[in-house]
Amino acid sequence: MAEGAVAMRGMRAAADGWSVLDALAEVVLIVAPDGGVRYANGSAEEFFGVGAAQLCRGHLQDLIPVDNPLFGLVEQARAMDGRVSEYEMTLEGPRVPVQQVTLHVAPIGDADALVAVTIDPQSRARQIDRQLVHRHAARSVTAMSAMLAHEVKNPLSGIRGAAQLLEQNIGTADRELTRLICDEVDRICSLVDRFEVFSDRPMVKAGPVNIHEVLNHVRMIAENGFARGVRIVENYDPSLPPVFGDRDQLVQVFLNLVKNAAEAVPAEAGEIVLSTAYQHGIRFAVRGAGSRQRLPLMIGVQDNGEGIPEDLRQHMFDPFVSTKTQGSGLGLALVAKVVGDHGGVVEFDGKPGRTVFRVMLPMAEEAAPSVEGVR
Repeated sequence: MAEGAVAMRGMRAAADGWSVLDALAEVVLIVAPDGGVRYANGSAEEFFGVGAAQLCRGHLQDLIPVDNPLFGLVEQARAMDGRVSEYEMTLEGPRVPVQQVTLHVAPIGDADALVAVTIDPQSRARQIDRQLVHRHAARSVTAMSAMLAHEVKNPLSGIRGAAQLLEQNIGTADRELTRLICDEVDRICSLVDRFEVFSDRPMVKAGPVNIHEVLNHVRMIAENGFARGVRIVENYDPSLPPVFGDRDQLVQVFLNLVKNAAEAVPAEAGEIVLSTAYQHGIRFAVRGAGSRQRLPLMIGVQDNGEGIPEDLRQHMFDPFVSTKTQGSGLGLALVAKVVGDHGGVVEFDGKPGRTVFRVMLPMAEEAAPSVEGVR
């Protein structure tokens, strides 16, 4: 009993010494040989969404699956008695959405064989870069839609009017040709109208939206249509607060993402995972807002398809870029446009057998006064 009290006092003293680690932006965990977490800094609390006290009552394997290469690094660091690092590593777990990170593991050098695990999430900086790229792509489609409306639809209306005038002065046999002209003009106008979704007009019907209701609606459509036969798994955080936005447009966003996932999965054993989570401490600069916007709500759409070719990864949200031979390449451009209008960010990563698109959105009470385009 006395030995246990002495050990506890020693651990508290060590934790007091480690408290300086709370000032670091990187996630730091001190891990014992049995995998028990002995210390977690403030960034670890935000990263895992759990308080330090609860983290220190658990084990590393409670946070990260044991088949993750992180555990191999821990053993390697202990065996070498030196620091080991791994860059561009995929990390995910029950409390961690899949993301690319840099890992550093180093023994502390005391008799307890403790190691320090440092996790540096790279996706945050990349989200900022991708946010700018995706919004640039969305703005290019916006400009293109305005050009099409002006430079294409206006002349088409003249062509249609001329055909109708000709129809009044020609024989019945030739009227079939004028009707063909009018029908084709109408078809082209209808095609151009599809681009109006990319216009820079304000959103409508904006308000608090339960994202789980949106996802349930999307799932029902998918299971009774394009994703029939595909296993859809839900991994939701039921305590997620509402999003501020347009429900119909959010339905369209996730319909596009789920449809892409359904078309990517194998014919047999195809699986789509829909997930939601609350992420602490994620902030971005939002176009038109005077301050950095918190984007704590994460909605993920993951599939077990072949993945995205490396040469297309930097252009996935550009218009007319598609991995499908018959694809228009507008689905993901639409996703980037609508998510950007909601003040959010969309990104993706993955590898063969697992591709995940993540949409990060603000909470309703914080987004209402600052999201550009929402009325």
